[in-house]
Amino acid sequence: MKLAGKKVFVLGERDGVPAPAIEACMKQTEADIIYKDTQCFV
Repeated sequence: MKLAGKKVFVLGERDGVPAPAIEACMKQTEADIIYKDTQCFV
């Protein structure tokens, strides 16, 4: 998947995969993370 230069909105889940973990993976793709947050969906 080519994400270099794309803007990315990261929404993680408290009991699942948190946003910082997703962000760490996205850094390898050279995507531009414009927002990140971890929510609790209960």
